[in-house]
Amino acid sequence: MPIVDMNDQAELQRYMDFLATSPNRKLTQTVEWGRIKSNWEPCYVYVTDDAGEIIGAMSILMIANEQAGGKKLAYCSKGPVCDVRDVSLVKRLYDEASDYLQQQGAFVLRADPEVEYTDEYDHALREAGFTVRNKDIVGHGTIMPRYNMLLNLSEYTLDNIDELLMTFHSKTRYNIRLAKRKGVTVDYANSPQALDLFYHTHEIMAKRQHITYRPKEYFERVLDVFGDHVRVYLAHDDEEVLSGAIAMNYGDRVWYMYGGSTNNKRNLMPNYLMQWEMIKWAIETNKTVYDFGGIFEIDLDDGLYRFKNGFTNGVTEYIGEIDRVFDEDAYRKYNEHMESL
Repeated sequence: MPIVDMNDQAELQRYMDFLATSPNRKLTQTVEWGRIKSNWEPCYVYVTDDAGEIIGAMSILMIANEQAGGKKLAYCSKGPVCDVRDVSLVKRLYDEASDYLQQQGAFVLRADPEVEYTDEYDHALREAGFTVRNKDIVGHGTIMPRYNMLLNLSEYTLDNIDELLMTFHSKTRYNIRLAKRKGVTVDYANSPQALDLFYHTHEIMAKRQHITYRPKEYFERVLDVFGDHVRVYLAHDDEEVLSGAIAMNYGDRVWYMYGGSTNNKRNLMPNYLMQWEMIKWAIETNKTVYDFGGIFEIDLDDGLYRFKNGFTNGVTEYIGEIDRVFDEDAYRKYNEHMESL
């Protein structure tokens, strides 16, 4: 059966083993990620080869959407787990999931794989019958940003880390060194006490920037579920914590997941030194990528883009959202709402 029976522990474990060992594995495609997203309903789908071995998987989470009339968004975050450029294999996975998802009231099955955009790939997906949302969508019209900021670490070890530092923008290098000179230090833990300190900085930052933020219980689940894969980083001087971040170590990368900073002593540039220490964690654990996360626009007037670009010196453009639509009216209303935000 291509839909994992959650009561069949042997089948579930087989599925999880595939996710954990696949060269295409992603943190947001793990079963553990579904446990963090506790208000979403999971659905785990796979296909096999002629010998019965799993060759592709989709970890899908569903949630009812008000704009879609209460019908469900079925979302495969950063998946599926397979060679995503094999369009026929991707289509097999969508085919396996479609009947079940429609029975559950889904209006769309959406995936947004971390694979670079090319005209050829875009054309192949559309030819296979998918609705693809990328270059025609502006602003915050996609669930996750299509532009991502990645730092390639494949050529670096702790022995030549100074060479990596020299690839950063000169102002970024200056700010890392300034933080050190001014007495900023960075440590990490995954304890409740560290989480409390991080959350304080995260809440202050969100209110300063007038953006929404998750309840602390969400981050408590992250620490509980992922254990040693997660670190809470804290940058401080002799008097107080100045900034914090949560980083996740999984697959080929360390992912800068969430951050925060207080309104105090921002001239000490604690965020720059904290990022440098998280990058070192990636190198220490032989990761090939440090993932700064996404941006919605490439604009040097935007502080977030300017900060991340100082480390990465470039943007990766992903293919976007690959949709199979089950209810055109609900789909249109949902997209119109997203594009209006």
